[in-house]
Amino acid sequence: MLEFDTKSNLIMQAKYKYDLQDVAEPNLYREIYDYSHIPKIAFNMRHVPEDMPDEIWLTDTTFRDGQQSVSPFTPDQIVHLFKLMNRLGGPKGIIRQSEFFLYTEKDKEALHRCQDLGLTFPEITTWIRANEKDFQLVKNAGVAETGILVSCSDYHIFHKMHLTRRQAMDKYLGIVKEALNQGIRPRCHFEDITRADFYGFVVPFAEALMDLSHESGIPIKIRACDTMGFGVTYYGAALPRSVPGIIYGLRHYAEVPSGQLEWHGHNDFYKVVSNAGAAWMYGCSSVNCSLLGIGERTGNCPLEAMAIEYQALRGTDDGMDLTAVTEIADYMEREIGIEISPRQPFVGRHFNVTRAGIHADGMLKDEEIYNIFDTAALLNRPATVAVDSHSGLAGVAHWINSYFRLKGDNVLAKDDPLVLDVRAKVDELYAEGRNTVMGDEELEIMVRNSDVERYEHLLFHKSK
Repeated sequence: MLEFDTKSNLIMQAKYKYDLQDVAEPNLYREIYDYSHIPKIAFNMRHVPEDMPDEIWLTDTTFRDGQQSVSPFTPDQIVHLFKLMNRLGGPKGIIRQSEFFLYTEKDKEALHRCQDLGLTFPEITTWIRANEKDFQLVKNAGVAETGILVSCSDYHIFHKMHLTRRQAMDKYLGIVKEALNQGIRPRCHFEDITRADFYGFVVPFAEALMDLSHESGIPIKIRACDTMGFGVTYYGAALPRSVPGIIYGLRHYAEVPSGQLEWHGHNDFYKVVSNAGAAWMYGCSSVNCSLLGIGERTGNCPLEAMAIEYQALRGTDDGMDLTAVTEIADYMEREIGIEISPRQPFVGRHFNVTRAGIHADGMLKDEEIYNIFDTAALLNRPATVAVDSHSGLAGVAHWINSYFRLKGDNVLAKDDPLVLDVRAKVDELYAEGRNTVMGDEELEIMVRNSDVERYEHLLFHKSK
């Protein structure tokens, strides 16, 4: 049967109905995942079209998946971060939702205190296991949407739950129907989708969910969970690892609307940000993230990374306040004790710090040469230069100018006597065997010892 598609303006074949393949033995894709070797990336060179949705956004799992990898947050910490997340997402709610646990009294206290803030965004949602007892927790919490774990690979169905595909699908659909009966909007977490039989289980299950969605009038969401980080974005990569293939298949074969589709990735193979971006590009409206990328094993997609990616793709900040990223990172490191890699993009202490003398010289002449964007204006993180044995005069000059916030005619050149004297003191230390980077306090003392009068003048500029 042929139908005219008004979006593509082409005559298209009517969709094929995929039936559940209730196999006797699990399909573990051993040709790809043999466990004794690095998982293989297979190609079939089937290319699917990009289909960026009209609207894209972020969702957050810091207080759910993120908390599983760190010491549990206190309610005070959650409330503080939630308010910063609201500021980061801006009035348009680019950070659309944030999900919470419901199982401890502290979880419930944090959720209710965030509800009491009266903020429109992020909307508070929850996460539960696929059992009816947990629905009472959701109802008591007074939230409109909950995530429901519906594992979809045969690793989970056969080896963890000891069910057949038919039994698993019937169980899941029963739980979803119960949620609908309770007036709760279900978000189905397709766990381990990058090891699942896409046409034999994922698509038939997604089709059944869309049928329930149409019957009930409630938009059932599907979260495609790349639980082990196996997803890839290579052009022509084959399922089950192809992120474009997964998103295209859910959109095209199961007819899941973009607004009801969400991507949740992990960073086991360093691909979490590129996979999330690809999910957007191929038709998924929502990508699920956590602050600083905290989460199980190597973590989730960093929320701050996708806030930056959103602006790169859309060409606008849509009201987001990226300076909140710096405050979030500082708070999580200082108050919560989360260790941030110094070189982690956007939040690490050294992400916009240069050490090489030739780079410092370029920074001294024009910061834009070696800084990715105006980090001072956008993130409240001025570009700096670390001083060590390789920094040269330009590095010392740049450090003095940055540290004392010198502008215009007050900027010191690298041949300034103060710069020359401080550099000589630095060289002397390294000649004596020092092998670590100079700290700000050490350098400030060197400036003071070199010229007390000029030091006091510099302090005046810093305090302005």
